[in-house]
Amino acid sequence: MPNSRFSGSFSSPDVSVTIDMGNPFLNRTVDGFLKIGTVAAARVATEETYHCIRKGSFSKNKLEHSLKKMCKEGAYWGTIAGVYVGMEYGVERIRGTRDWKNAMLGGAVSGALISAASNSSRDKVVVDAITGAAIATAAEFLNYLT
Repeated sequence: MPNSRFSGSFSSPDVSVTIDMGNPFLNRTVDGFLKIGTVAAARVATEETYHCIRKGSFSKNKLEHSLKKMCKEGAYWGTIAGVYVGMEYGVERIRGTRDWKNAMLGGAVSGALISAASNSSRDKVVVDAITGAAIATAAEFLNYLT
């Protein structure tokens, strides 16, 4: 019986931009903002390109709308990421240890802060804190698997 085997490896490109703000907390916060903000803007650019191709039309007005949407989404998701990364780092510094609990607490604080900033009700703030904690903890556990 013939036997075949596939072997290889896949590695993602490492794109690192270092911005030294003079403070590790600020460095990590800005890094999170830039990385996730860029991903969000790229997602919008891809989505808008798809819509233009599907419709078969492209205009200056559509381009301006797409650029505004890219900036808005990039800033929104970048801010959320920056708040989360900063909170996780702050919790790590306070606790003096690096483990999954920092992600959980950082996610909870970030979820509550972002929800409270958008003038949500008290119940919504609590639900968003729980959601932030759950997502951050799950992401941390998935990082341990890889």
